[in-house]
Amino acid sequence: MSGYAGYLKELLRPLRVYELEGTANGAELEVQGQALDGVEAVLEEIQREMLISTAEDRGLEAIECLLVRRPVTDDLEMRRAALAALLRIGGDSFTLAAINDNLKGCGLNAVASETGKPGHVEVRFPDVPGIPDGFEEMREIIESILPAHVGIEYVYWYITWALMEEKFDTWGDIEAIGPTWEELEKMVK
Repeated sequence: MSGYAGYLKELLRPLRVYELEGTANGAELEVQGQALDGVEAVLEEIQREMLISTAEDRGLEAIECLLVRRPVTDDLEMRRAALAALLRIGGDSFTLAAINDNLKGCGLNAVASETGKPGHVEVRFPDVPGIPDGFEEMREIIESILPAHVGIEYVYWYITWALMEEKFDTWGDIEAIGPTWEELEKMVK
């Protein structure tokens, strides 16, 4: 006995009025228990999908349908964090700390910093060398998050000559791998 069928039988067993095994009563309790097990499974899915922190598919898709932009990531945890950040955007989200929190909505670690020039910020992607995949979509999200009067300068980072000298002894080592120049620029790890 398992699930709700077992629970129903255990509930009625102390009454000693019903024959619960191999009878019509027992079979009816089995059927009702199976139906309740199905209801429980659906309720567990609904409970999981109604919170961003636990949603896996339908719940995240429902939230994305409410938003103008979608996060540029397929990673479940990053997608949840990005949607939560997009939902936190409000009319008072214009301090540097709030902007950086909101930039998590692009689905990738993007960091804004002041440039020293009034009305301008730099946006960096510290976890991704070069121009991130899906950058055009991210740029649209970033530009919809930041105030319209703020100038945005995107800053990318690549492998340095010093790091390249640490990783490779000679150009022959690089040629043996056969990377394109774009792949070489991003070999920072």
